[in-house]
Amino acid sequence: MRAIVLTEKGGPEVLRVQEVPEPVPGPDEVVVDVAATALNRADVLQRLGLYPQPGPAPAFEIPGLEVAGRVVERGERARAWAVGDEVMGIVSGGGYAERIAVHERQLVAVPSSVGLPDAAAIPEVFLTAWDALVVQGGLTSGRWALVHAGGSGVGTAAIQVAKAIGAFVATTASAGKLGALRDLGADRVIDRAGQWDLSDEIDVVLDVVGGDYLDRNLAALRTRGTIVQVGTMAGPPPSINLGLLMMKRAALIGTVLRARPVEEKLALTQRFGREIVPLFDPSGAGVREGAPVLEPVIDSRYPLADAADAHRRLESNVTVGKILLTM
Repeated sequence: MRAIVLTEKGGPEVLRVQEVPEPVPGPDEVVVDVAATALNRADVLQRLGLYPQPGPAPAFEIPGLEVAGRVVERGERARAWAVGDEVMGIVSGGGYAERIAVHERQLVAVPSSVGLPDAAAIPEVFLTAWDALVVQGGLTSGRWALVHAGGSGVGTAAIQVAKAIGAFVATTASAGKLGALRDLGADRVIDRAGQWDLSDEIDVVLDVVGGDYLDRNLAALRTRGTIVQVGTMAGPPPSINLGLLMMKRAALIGTVLRARPVEEKLALTQRFGREIVPLFDPSGAGVREGAPVLEPVIDSRYPLADAADAHRRLESNVTVGKILLTM
């Protein structure tokens, strides 16, 4: 089968297609014929040699943290899916390939309203956004979320998740993306180059940027608010105002998804399948009357062989939503 294999680290030009052996499912795994995968910032870091895949080094280092496709083979104990079922899910690596073996409980059904291959734009960002805002951040109806990098995959997902549960959303992004984020449902859109003017208003912050955003996040928080740090695109903060953190009795939570134990990923994925995936269907169970229906925001699509061009677009920071690699 074809796959993007990292035989060296560096710029987008190191992303080359080669033939690798077909995956063999373990007892609790299924093999998925991949329709598409989607790009994430972690893929760029892995390509540069800054974010290795967790666990033992694989025989072939294939990036890619999410997939959508059809089940084509089952392990001896795998019973959750039948051959032909359309599934999507997060993986620790290996998504840039035509087939992948995945634990059956790390997959959920593709929403009928989305279908293949667009469902590949759902798992990583919607699960990350929901876990950060709701599971860890405690966001509920009527409260305010601040989402940074609103035009990113996680940002576009977070805006939708917050609105679906009845929360209010402020988001920061570059000026050219603000209109698209307002159309997506954001209540306040803020040019990241300007003033935030959010003093003591925000209940939960989802931050993928880091850097000097931390002190401004603290200033924006209400008493007993929560900052969930999901990424550090701008690097670590130059300082932390511990006095303000203490005065506001605020919580600062650092989180990653990729390096979590497999048991935690399985449990989180199954809960995501019950609580969030139905919200992609207008008639899905649990959808509030009048609530917006979730949908993946797709910036662009590239064939697997053009993965280098896809990475160049991701690194250009002009995207709104996800970039797909189709097989």
